[in-house]
Amino acid sequence: MIELVSDRLCVDIAEPGECRGARFDRTAFVTQVRLIEGGHTFCVREHPSSHVRGGGAGLCNEFGIFQGIGYEETRVGERFPKLGVGLLERRDEAEYDFRADYKATPFEVEVRTDRRSAEFVVHPADCRGYAAKLAKTVTLQGSGLSIRYLLENVGSRPIRTHEYTHNFIGIDGHPIGPDYRLTFSFPVAAAQMEPDYTPRVLEFGGRDIRWRHAPEREFYCRLEGFGSGEAVSWEAMHLPSGAGMREKVTRPASMIALWGAPHVVSPEVFVEIDLRPGESMTWTRTYEFFG
Repeated sequence: MIELVSDRLCVDIAEPGECRGARFDRTAFVTQVRLIEGGHTFCVREHPSSHVRGGGAGLCNEFGIFQGIGYEETRVGERFPKLGVGLLERRDEAEYDFRADYKATPFEVEVRTDRRSAEFVVHPADCRGYAAKLAKTVTLQGSGLSIRYLLENVGSRPIRTHEYTHNFIGIDGHPIGPDYRLTFSFPVAAAQMEPDYTPRVLEFGGRDIRWRHAPEREFYCRLEGFGSGEAVSWEAMHLPSGAGMREKVTRPASMIALWGAPHVVSPEVFVEIDLRPGESMTWTRTYEFFG
């Protein structure tokens, strides 16, 4: 475990070798954030049980939830790249499934840390012309945390995918419900919604999303209202305590989703990636914590 400390925050980050599964990026995997004054915590596990292998936690991200890079051309038994994880082995003729437990050969990761920052460099491994170098730097300043990405296409084939951070939030472990408010930088509405349960639990008003009652199971929707090319932000607050957090993304959002369960809520801002050989791109996710 890597621990970073500023005058306001204490942040726990999993070592790449501690991470399991074939889904989430194993670098800059922030498992917990604590405000030193007040002691508020902000992160929870994806699954309440710690025995679920490969589950997410805290501020962890994923590349390519909908489609693996080069997956369609990969034969059963061959490998395809999952950025931030490694080379995954295709198991069968089924379509790519982000929940599947693909056998992974991890990328080589170099880690450098000091008291307030940690840098992770993922070295490329060529896979049929697909190869990318990923560098992520976590930096603390006051009550803020930033994660800067640098992704370089060092292969001979284009890389087209996307990235988002799951943001598994449960402030001080309080269950999700009417005590929470989620506010966006734009007037928010549901674009697509899980139809059976989500409309009964979520309430939209202006820039805010509230909960009509404590959810009893998972809910999900995609959001609309942000402009094309717009960099967006959101804020989650536990109203009785006044504790909360904000995220701002420097790249325009290609999609925004909201997932949650009784113990967790996850606003997800997606960034589109389209890199020709030799091209690179940077973006930064900046968080602020208060309470």
